[in-house]
Amino acid sequence: MITRRRLAHAAPITIVLLVIATAVFWLHARFAIETESVVLRIGVTFLLAFLILLVARYVVLLWLSYLHHMGTKNEDRGSPVDASVSILVPAFNEGPVIEAAIGSLLELDWPSFEIIVIDDGSTDDTYERACTLEGTHGAATVRVVRKTNAGKASALNTGLAVASSPFVLCMDADSRLSRRTLRNAMRHFANPHVGAVAGNVKIANRGTLWTRLQALEYIQGLNLPRRAQGFLRVVNIIPGPIGVFRREVLAQVGGYDTDTFAEDADVTIKILGAGWQIVYEDGAVAWTEAPETVHDLLKQRYRWTRGILQALRKRGDWLARPRGDTAVWISLQALLFEAIVWPVVNVVGNLLFAIAALSLGAASMVLHWWLLLTMLDLAAALHTVAMEEEDITLVPLAIPYRFFFITLIDVAKLFATVEELARVQMTWGKLERRGAGAALRALEQR
Repeated sequence: MITRRRLAHAAPITIVLLVIATAVFWLHARFAIETESVVLRIGVTFLLAFLILLVARYVVLLWLSYLHHMGTKNEDRGSPVDASVSILVPAFNEGPVIEAAIGSLLELDWPSFEIIVIDDGSTDDTYERACTLEGTHGAATVRVVRKTNAGKASALNTGLAVASSPFVLCMDADSRLSRRTLRNAMRHFANPHVGAVAGNVKIANRGTLWTRLQALEYIQGLNLPRRAQGFLRVVNIIPGPIGVFRREVLAQVGGYDTDTFAEDADVTIKILGAGWQIVYEDGAVAWTEAPETVHDLLKQRYRWTRGILQALRKRGDWLARPRGDTAVWISLQALLFEAIVWPVVNVVGNLLFAIAALSLGAASMVLHWWLLLTMLDLAAALHTVAMEEEDITLVPLAIPYRFFFITLIDVAKLFATVEELARVQMTWGKLERRGAGAALRALEQR
């Protein structure tokens, strides 16, 4: 495991490598444009633009995340806000995991909190199993509420209506929180401008290549942008498995809307639009179970993408012109870029790489570019794994992550974008839990 102390100068070194690689890319492109066919010139021009955009994205994210890391490391954030917290656990057919979920929450390090389990019309024994743990358990009180099925957003709104604490933590029933999650998250609320804290989601089940690739994706692909946004206090998606809010903020924005498939992204945009700051806390950790099959993974990312696009479409005027803080507008533009623009560019860029290598006689040049991209991805993976103090054996997975995994995910995003624009009907869908309880319990001890 890599310690934070060893990371002190990793970001500047990584960025220098990125700049050098960009120069090499440019020289290769100049040579190709001057000596090859018109078709290859067009392709190389697009590839050069793709590579520059790739490097620029890396530079911005790595630098801002580095500043966030060093800032949170050095600043004195004071003591946590001493207040009770309501933990909302929406549950639908979570019978196999609900007791373990409640049991893990009872071990949280916080002086006073209530756990509100909202059974969203489950057809299994979720409600009965949860009721066995109702009552007072030391510093915690467990309550169970039952309602007709209407989705996670509706369940969270029901929990908000019965919550008695000034702060609420929203999570998924299958997630497990690290013991110090509340203690790490609540200190941010000493700043009266902070309306919510986005936590750090990690993958628990890492027994297959697919789930290990997702573990790297959460660290490098999701938490890296969230950490960069956290430096500006404009995190644009508070993850469903772990988000802590002022209850008054959620009341001010009208709670969770039920008209999107990404209620977490939707409520985050509403909070930013209301003028509140949203920060990222890497010490507020939620372990979650990742899809173990390609089919389940693609269904999940399809739903995420459509949900984000639904949330953005509701606020097209916000995207057209800055609303309040310019940083908020930039953060929303970044959300749109990551959801639509970047997947298109990434898929087309990789496609042109393959065409150039197979059809246009540029195999040598493409090979050199791929080697440089591999170096960049490995450097970025090492940087992010170090910041997370994560498993260093995930770093070599940056190679299949770039050239296969991300391309597959981006293709799913493209299909989701096309179908959302065409208003194709979709259903929620639910990930089948395959029993990662042992992995969750083991990882909680890390």
